[in-house]
Amino acid sequence: MALLNLREINKKFGGIHALNNVSLTIGGGEIYGLIGPNGAGKTTLFNVITGVYLPSSGDVEFNGKSLIGRKPYQVAMMGIARTFQNIRLFQNMTALENVMIGTHAKTSAGPLGAIFNTKSTRSEERLIRSQSRDWLEYVGISSQIDYLAKNLSYGDQRRLEIARALATQPKLLALDEPAAGMNATETDELKLLIQRIRSDGVSILLIEHDVKLIMNLCDRVAVLDYGQKIAEDIPSLVRQDPKVIQAYLGGDLP
Repeated sequence: MALLNLREINKKFGGIHALNNVSLTIGGGEIYGLIGPNGAGKTTLFNVITGVYLPSSGDVEFNGKSLIGRKPYQVAMMGIARTFQNIRLFQNMTALENVMIGTHAKTSAGPLGAIFNTKSTRSEERLIRSQSRDWLEYVGISSQIDYLAKNLSYGDQRRLEIARALATQPKLLALDEPAAGMNATETDELKLLIQRIRSDGVSILLIEHDVKLIMNLCDRVAVLDYGQKIAEDIPSLVRQDPKVIQAYLGGDLP
């Protein structure tokens, strides 16, 4: 059974058909790439999957349960975590505190436990702090544990956002442009991190403008153009698809 199953998803904004009859499946342990020109509908599809947008029609099923009508926090509790194209960190909180917010989402105390710090939550708070340190080490920024998020490099802010998402213990991690703004070395390190996350049992849904990264990393790739899925296959076949080449301004894929 597929972990994520999208069936005939449509999303309209007034007269604009942002998503047109999009269907796809993602299996357990898969790295699935989603590419397309600007405005193709990639982030809109992410927002439908994660509960930010309600589709105009169609169904999103995750782990055998429909996500339609669920709020983003409910989708997260079911096992889908995401990062954003525009980094959304608590800039005046430390790296550790940012990850602790994600860790709290899966505890009995919840985020309010970090605020009120009652006697009954202090033991759990120590565990949360320890787990959050582990996540920072996992993504490779443990040395910046006490840095304010705003003082981290751009690449490390991306890693911090991934650590916070992983702290919710997802089954599916949706990454929206995680390599944006990274140099070649940072991108190579990101590739290794994503492969490690997959090897630890988390499926990956990846939107990325870096087509080379997608083609070298993903098991399967889907291509959106004007809200429609125009191709889906293994990377080597997708990059040769005439419809895909045409969508990228009539030239070869980079």
